[in-house]
Amino acid sequence: MGYLQNLSFTIMIPKYKRILLKLSGKALLGNRKTGDPFDPKIIEQYAQDIKQVTDLGVQVAIVIGGGNIYRGMNEAESGIERAHGDYMGMLATVINAMAIQAMLEKIGVFSRLQSAINMEQVAEPYIRRKALRHLEKGRVVIFGGGTGNPYFTTDTAGSLRAIEMKADVILKGTRVDGIYTADPEKDPTATRYERLSFDDCIAQNLKVMDMTAFTLCQENKLPIIVFDVNKQGNLLQVIQGMNVGTLVS
Repeated sequence: MGYLQNLSFTIMIPKYKRILLKLSGKALLGNRKTGDPFDPKIIEQYAQDIKQVTDLGVQVAIVIGGGNIYRGMNEAESGIERAHGDYMGMLATVINAMAIQAMLEKIGVFSRLQSAINMEQVAEPYIRRKALRHLEKGRVVIFGGGTGNPYFTTDTAGSLRAIEMKADVILKGTRVDGIYTADPEKDPTATRYERLSFDDCIAQNLKVMDMTAFTLCQENKLPIIVFDVNKQGNLLQVIQGMNVGTLVS
């Protein structure tokens, strides 16, 4: 004889439907100082964290830096012209993007890599409407190659793509758990801000992003959350609207 049992289900409704996750290239190093340009364990953690939020139906776009492989050098010191060096950095971001994509697909997350620099053998060319369609189909979209132009940082690329993709928020994943009154690695008395306005950041000269990227977010009323992406589970907590990192709005 059958019976009915009352079951209690917790339905988790994410605060954000579509996000742009901005990852720094240096964060891929994990705790490594030398050797390989990225730590496979960190990349696997990122992939698992991203899978957690996509399983909730959140649409995820990613922009990643290349500082772990190559960072634009001072022309006077290196002899490499700034524009040339910036293109070298853009290629480094594609290598990182390919590493993230490989790990995502290894754990069953469908993804597409689009590059602002044409390289058809490894990535689709960046096409805004195509990227939007991928997101709508539940695929993670990874943007490599920065903006495709020298003299712009990957922070600017992140802000630009977030606006183009109509993201609800840009999540800036770093190795620090938010914005502080001072550098917490140098000043033990530094305290973390929970919320800031764009005007507060400008008035206090807080370096959230480079000014071009920051201004794009401010003018388009796109909130920014700075959080520690290397702590497992933090991305999910941010998506749930929990008090993780610092919100700039």
